[in-house]
Amino acid sequence: MTSITKNLPFFIREPAVAIIGQKCYTTLIENLELGDVDCLKYAISKGLGIGIVAGGAVMKVPQLLLITRARSARGLNLTSYILETLAYAINLAYSARNAFPFSTYGENLFLTIQNVAITYLILQYPTPTLTSATTARNPHAHLLPFTAATLLVGLVLLFSPAKMLAILQVSTLPIALFSKLPQIAQNQKARSTGQLSAVAVGAQTLGCLARLFTTATEVDDILVAGSFVLALLLNLVVAAQMVLFGDKALALRRHE
Repeated sequence: MTSITKNLPFFIREPAVAIIGQKCYTTLIENLELGDVDCLKYAISKGLGIGIVAGGAVMKVPQLLLITRARSARGLNLTSYILETLAYAINLAYSARNAFPFSTYGENLFLTIQNVAITYLILQYPTPTLTSATTARNPHAHLLPFTAATLLVGLVLLFSPAKMLAILQVSTLPIALFSKLPQIAQNQKARSTGQLSAVAVGAQTLGCLARLFTTATEVDDILVAGSFVLALLLNLVVAAQMVLFGDKALALRRHE
């Protein structure tokens, strides 16, 4: 068998070496020494990381489709999405500045972009509590201030010094907490999860669980790990609400 694994074509060998490194490639692939725990954990972590990044690229697409098809953002909390987007953006900036492997944080790039789109759609299709005379006259009234605020936050994170980013990364813990609490409270009050996507919530929950493993294996940064622990717990609460209130949410969608 090793005669085959030691002579794999370059289009398999080169990407594999780039992902897990020459040492682990030689150990796991060429020599088939699966008893090397460190290399095995590293390879699993890399595989999970790449899968999470790929999943993150489409994770919120079901949510976007639910909103645009129903032309309604009922059940989605604006404050929750603003804070969640900020937490994603901070984690992205902090991880990139510290030169962490892209496979350990890359999904935050895609999730930030998708969350920005969802946040705008919540403004575009407001609930009765968000509706105003200005919005009624011009559904795109929020576009300019929303774009300006998004660019401002992006520039601040891009040019913040490393110490400031570390402080901001610590702040993602309370930000993550306060980003989910309004959504959880709104779900509980309405006894419904509205247009909230079960696919997106489930993917986020599994993603947080996998990220704990990849962070411990490749990064070992307690600030990053702490944010994923809290996010996992809060996503589990939202997931439980979707199970409890799912039938009512489905019935309401059918009537919209």
